[in-house]
Amino acid sequence: MKKILGTLALLSIFTFHFSNCQAQVQWHSIAEASKASIGEKMYFIDFYTSWCGYCKKMDRETFTDPTVAKILNKYFYPVKFNAEGNEPVTWAGKTYNPAKGSGRNHTHEFARNVSGYPTFVLYRADGTPLQAIPGFYPPKDFVVVLWYFVSGDFKRYSYEQYRQIFDKEIRPAMEKTLK
Repeated sequence: MKKILGTLALLSIFTFHFSNCQAQVQWHSIAEASKASIGEKMYFIDFYTSWCGYCKKMDRETFTDPTVAKILNKYFYPVKFNAEGNEPVTWAGKTYNPAKGSGRNHTHEFARNVSGYPTFVLYRADGTPLQAIPGFYPPKDFVVVLWYFVSGDFKRYSYEQYRQIFDKEIRPAMEKTLK
C-alpha cells in the first residue's frame, strides 16, 4: 500500500511539474507597449474578446507552443488587447476611446479596423501597422506566418510561395537560429 501511495505521489508531482512547463508568451498590456522602447522588434497585438472561442483556442493551443512562444518573445513585443475594453488607449501619439456601452459588439476605437476575432496586427517600432493577420492558426501554421515577417521574407516572396518552400528551405535555418 505504501508503494502505491508513493508511486501516486510521484506521479502527481511529475504531472503537476510538466503541466506547468508549457511555453509562455510574455504578454504586455497596451499601456506598457505605448511607453516601451523596442528597438528593432515589431509589436504583435492580439485583438481578442472575452466571448471569442477561437481566441481562447489560440491561447490554449497556439500560444503555448514552444516555438511560437520563443518567436514572439524574442522577435516581437507581444501585447494582448481586449477589443471591447473600457479604458482609453494612447498609441503612436493618438488617444483612442472605448466604445459607448459595454460587452459584445461594442468595439474599442483602437480596434475599429479589426473585422473579426482573433486578429493579430503587426506594428513597426514606430507604431504604424504592417500587417493584420485574422483568424485561428494551429501552431505549425502560425510559426510560418510569424517567421515570414521576422525574417523579412515578406519582401521577397508571396505568402503562398513562402508556405510551399518553408519546410524544406526555411525551417532548418529558422530552427538553428532559435536554438
